[in-house]
Amino acid sequence: MIRASELTDLPAIFAIINDSAQAYKGVIPADRWREPYMTWEELTGQISDGVQFWCYVSNGTIAGVMGIQVKSDVTLIRHAYVRTQDRNKGIGSKLLNHLCQMATTPILIGTWADAVWAIRFYQNHGFRLLVGPEKDTLLRTYWNIPDRQVETSVVLTNALATP
Repeated sequence: MIRASELTDLPAIFAIINDSAQAYKGVIPADRWREPYMTWEELTGQISDGVQFWCYVSNGTIAGVMGIQVKSDVTLIRHAYVRTQDRNKGIGSKLLNHLCQMATTPILIGTWADAVWAIRFYQNHGFRLLVGPEKDTLLRTYWNIPDRQVETSVVLTNALATP
C-alpha cells in the first residue's frame, strides 16, 4: 500500500534513508559522504521546504519512501529510498509510478553521477539523463545544494524538452 507520510512516520523515514544510503558509501565522492547521511534536522528541513514523503507499507511496516516537491514549473522527485532488506521487490518502481501520476509538470530527478544503479533505475522508467551545462543550470535553479554536489550529480527528466 502507498500512502502519504504522517508526522509519526518520521523516525521510520529517517531510518530508511540512512539505511539505504549506505549504498553510496565508497561510491560517491568521499567529501560528500557523512554519517548519518541525512541528519534529523535536514529531514525536517526538507519537509518544511515542501517535500512531501510517500510511504510504501508492507505488513504494517514502511519498506520504502520517496518524496515529491513542486517547484514553480517542475516537479522534483526527492529522496527515493528502500530498506536494504526490501530491495529488488518493485517497491521503488511502485513509489515512482505513483508519484509520476501525481505530477502535473515536468519531472526532474537529481542523483549522484556515480550512482549508476540509480541512474539505470530511472532510465528504465523512461527518464532521460541530462549532463553538462544543462544539468548544472537545473541543479542550481531547483535544488539548494553546494557547488561540489552540482559537480558530482546528474539530472534525469521525463520531459521532451527541459523547462
